[in-house]
Amino acid sequence: MDSLTQIVLGAAVGEASLGKKVGNKAMLWGAVAGTIPDLDVLSKLFVDNVTANELHRGFSHSILFSILAAPLFGWLLSKLYKNNEADWKDWTKLMFLGLFTHPILDAFTTWGTQLFWPFNYKVAINNIFVVDPLYTIPFLIFVIIAMCYKRTHPKRKKYNNLGLYISSSYMVITLVLQQTATANFSNNLENQHIQYNEIQTRPTPLNSILWTANIETNDSFLIGYYSLLDEDDRIDFSEFPKNHHLLGEMRNDPLIPRLIKLSEGWYTIEKNNESLYFNDLRFGTFGIGDKAKRFVFSYELYYDDNGNLKAKERERDVEEASPLLKKLFTRVLGNKS
Repeated sequence: MDSLTQIVLGAAVGEASLGKKVGNKAMLWGAVAGTIPDLDVLSKLFVDNVTANELHRGFSHSILFSILAAPLFGWLLSKLYKNNEADWKDWTKLMFLGLFTHPILDAFTTWGTQLFWPFNYKVAINNIFVVDPLYTIPFLIFVIIAMCYKRTHPKRKKYNNLGLYISSSYMVITLVLQQTATANFSNNLENQHIQYNEIQTRPTPLNSILWTANIETNDSFLIGYYSLLDEDDRIDFSEFPKNHHLLGEMRNDPLIPRLIKLSEGWYTIEKNNESLYFNDLRFGTFGIGDKAKRFVFSYELYYDDNGNLKAKERERDVEEASPLLKKLFTRVLGNKS
């Protein structure tokens, strides 16, 4: 999830674990703990894009990291606040909850989280977008309200818990909505006599009303959209040929299996003029429908001066965001035109 959401969650679990003893310090250090796992993005300063994306949501997002790091941070905080009511065990508990709930929350999104690192397995439930105001805003409001009360006031705990309960309930609702959307996608594929190997359903940006599905067939991928507000349940699918054969001799280079693993097999190869692109389908396209030909995550494949195969992340045009969001909102409301 986005940084603000992780800060709010960290603050809430910090308050729940230690707020009665140390007040707003619990929220502060809970928020810090909720931020720490995402410091792995700093790897982009030292390694190439592919390696940085491989490292993201890796060790720092694992159960092992939470277990190892929490006692260390807890010890440092116990030294910082020597005369406080909380001891090393209290601070360790707070830090563990802040560190651990971060990857748990991330696991519900699309990227995939290596909770069980060093085992090569990613958890990606795909039921919530990385930024969802309906999850974050109510949660944030209740945390701020709780912060305004003294640490011993019963309403402080009440409002903080309300934030946790409401956000968790919304998460459960998105799981139900995901199953509803998946069922409708599956029915449409069956009714249209489309044979497929696998289906992956996820929400579109900033909401849990409009859902999209990636469907793998033998030679191509299909992408469809379904809004819970659609009057007509029929779904039109856009087709994107896999074109894996375009890789040619590149397939024998060690970089290609890394990209395939990173995309979890959801990829197409695109040739545009003389350039070759590796498209990661898991994050969808810019836009909706047949006119959306550009994928959010795409790597240009090229050979450097030394003959080494490289992958450069394709730049995204920020100016495209505003009109795309307008189209997205229109589609959320059930307008398919």
